[in-house]
Parts: sequence; C-alpha cells; structure tokens
Amino acid sequence: MKFNFLVSLNYRVNLAKSWLGYVEEYLLFRRMTGTQKGARKAEFRDLYPRLTDRTSDHSFPRIYVYHASWAARVVAKIKPKKHIDISSTIWFSSLVSAFVPVEFYDYRPADLHLSNLKSADADLTNLKFKTNSVFSISCMHTIEHIGLGRYGDPIDPDGDIKAINELKRVTAVNGNLLIVLPVGEPKVMFNAHRIYSYKQILNYFNGFELVEFALIKEHNGNLRIDANPNDIEKVTKLNGDCGCFWFRKIQRD
Repeated sequence: MKFNFLVSLNYRVNLAKSWLGYVEEYLLFRRMTGTQKGARKAEFRDLYPRLTDRTSDHSFPRIYVYHASWAARVVAKIKPKKHIDISSTIWFSSLVSAFVPVEFYDYRPADLHLSNLKSADADLTNLKFKTNSVFSISCMHTIEHIGLGRYGDPIDPDGDIKAINELKRVTAVNGNLLIVLPVGEPKVMFNAHRIYSYKQILNYFNGFELVEFALIKEHNGNLRIDANPNDIEKVTKLNGDCGCFWFRKIQRD
C-alpha cells in the first residue's frame, strides 16, 4: 500500500513539473521575437501540449523496424523483377516498392495507393498463385496468427501449417522466401500468436535451404545477422525472440 502511494505521488510530482516547464517555455516563446516577418505567434487557443516526448533517446518498435529493415536488405540482394508480400507490415511493402515492384496481399486489404505497388486481398491458406511461380516472396509476423481468429479469420488449429504449405507451394524452384515469426519455447498464446522452436521451422520448411538466419532479441531488441540458433531464449516470455529466416527452394513440390 505504501509503495503504491509513493509511485502515485512520484507520478503526480513529475506531471506537475512537466506542466510547469511547459507553461514556462510557452511564455518564453511568446516573449521572444523571431526573425521571420509576419510570423504567427503561439496563441493560447492553439496550444497542443506533448508532455511525454522529451526522452533521453529516440525509442522505436525495435522488432518491427529491424525485421522490415533486414528483409528490405535481403530483397536488395536478390534484386527480383517483382516481389510478393503476404500480410507483412505495410511499411515494408511501401518502402521496398520504391526500388522493386511489389504486390501486397492481406486478409484485410489495405487501401494503399503508391506507384510500383499493388494492394489486394488474399487468403494465406489458399493462395491464388500457381505452383512454383513466385521467385521472391515474404510473409513476416503473420503465420503465427493464422487460425487464431485474432484478425477475423476462421478458427483452425492447423491454420499456420496450411499457410506454410501454401507459401512453400507457390515459391519457385531456386526462389526466395522470407519468413519472420516468434521463436523460443513452443506454445500457443491464444489468441495473440504462436511461438515456434528453431528446429520446428526448419522441419516445416523441408525442401528449402536456409540462406540466412537473423535474430532480434526480445529482452533488448538488438538485431543479430547470421545469428547462432543457440542464442534463442530457452524460456519464452510473452512474445519470444524474433526469428528472421531467408529460405531458398531447392526441390519441386
């Protein structure tokens, strides 16, 4: 009880300091004269306080920034004529489309309009592409959700396996498949996601060779290229580590 009171008191003191500093800086800004003639002053009616952005470093969602950056660099190495992405973060497809034509597909299609980018709907458990037809394809932080109903998809305990088999089917022989998903102690965190072991993923993608494995650690968000699978946390927390797999198809379905 005493601890909770101290935490609450400390929060209120810091909040009061933030507001006091905001008012002081606003009054200072009002008193100062800028060099631009006719510049509008900061009127009271236009105040827009942002009291939580003054931090010691620039924080960012490390897993999502790093895995998308890793994948973009792989696509740059592959240099495909076209890249297909299934339900990864739209920032990845949007940026990669600046230098490679991209087709982005999602169970919930995105109203996204950019040059070199096509956006449409797709069911990952029943893709419309022909067998062995896609040379460069990615599916990142998606497989682990399939069949859990989180995004309005049907409940299916085998949804992730069906999705994996579809991705394997459509990838061309000698084609490239980029997969990102949680790795660690295998479990189902219903209905958020699943977590897989490293060996599980290699077994699921039989018929493919692993070109590169990168790892983003859950506890600090650091990216490791050509990572050692032994570095994956043995005891999984909420999300697990983030495993980034660059596969190349070596046999025909």
